[in-house]
Formats: sequence, structure tokens, C-alpha cells
Amino acid sequence: MAKSATLMVWSTPPYRGFLSPTEASLRPARQRDALRPDQSSPSGPRRSSGTVQTAAEIAACHRLDVLTDHAFAEWMLSDRWAGIRWVDLPLEEREAYLSTPWDLPFAPESVAEMGDRMKRGIEAVSERAEGDIVVVSHMDPIQAGRLALLDLPPERFLVDRPSHAEIVSLARETVWHERERWTPSLRSESFPPPTV
Repeated sequence: MAKSATLMVWSTPPYRGFLSPTEASLRPARQRDALRPDQSSPSGPRRSSGTVQTAAEIAACHRLDVLTDHAFAEWMLSDRWAGIRWVDLPLEEREAYLSTPWDLPFAPESVAEMGDRMKRGIEAVSERAEGDIVVVSHMDPIQAGRLALLDLPPERFLVDRPSHAEIVSLARETVWHERERWTPSLRSESFPPPTV
């Protein structure tokens, strides 16, 4: 059984003139052994080229395969908004997402449900793992899963939220606890990508 899980918000493809966010994330992580999985890196499969690519880069460093699992997929809310630019979404939905994302009557999946899905997936993979695991997903599922594993309420969804390419390391003895967090210091006009 895995005693630790490293959660990582996926990072975007390389930008011209500097390291990709994944490479920037992995360099210090390699030096600190923060990302040292003994099992494959599960990743969310739905609209997941970024998550699979990030997981593949991590797995390649350790000569492992990437496993995809629907438990680590993007928030089902993204299906509702697929193909619509942020500025074109109904104003009420944007405001609700930014202020009370744990209470969205229009969302097909609540933050609590997404957190439970992530927690079940992480615990299922960690039960089968002989070593540590690395899970790569999108920002919202990573945060929801983190809250669920730490037994925190969904109303804390906007508090201490992992940023783009951030690594959150959790450990389990009798219960899960947050061991370490690392955010890349990479900043430019292109990174992080705009949220609007």
C-alpha cells in the first residue's frame, strides 16, 4: 500500500525561450526526491492531453507507464462549458464559480462529489501500489481531492488552491496529511496561461 501520494496540477506545453512548466517543476522535485513514484502515474483521460503529457514526462523519468483513470478526470462542469469562451458563459455562472463553486445548482457534479471521486481513485490506486504514487489532473479535481483526503469541507475550495503546475505531496499514516507543496517560480507573459 502506498504511503504517499503526490498530486500535480498539469502543466502546459513548452513555451518559446524557456523550460516547459513540467521541466521546471521536475528539476527541483528530482533534486528533493519529491516526485519519486514507485508506481505508474495515473492521469485523468477526459480532455486530458495536458494531463497525460505531464504524467508521461514524470513517468518517463522513472521508466514507468502512465495509467489513465476516469476518477482523475476534469470536473464534469467542464462538459457544460465545453467549447465556450469564459467571457461568453452566462455572467451568473461565472460569478457563482468564482464566489461559491461548492454550491452550483447548474453543475452536473458538485465539488464534494468530485472530491469523493478523486479520493476513491487515489485510495484505490494507493491500495494496489507497492510504493508512492503520482496523480496528475486539473486544478479543480486536484483541489477537491486534496480537500476530501484531508477531510476538509468543500467550502474551503477557494482556500489554498494549488496553482498551475503546483505539486502537493500528501502522506498517510492512519489518516492523510499534507506533507509538502511546491510551486514553480516560472513567471512570464505566457505563463501561467490567462484564466479569462
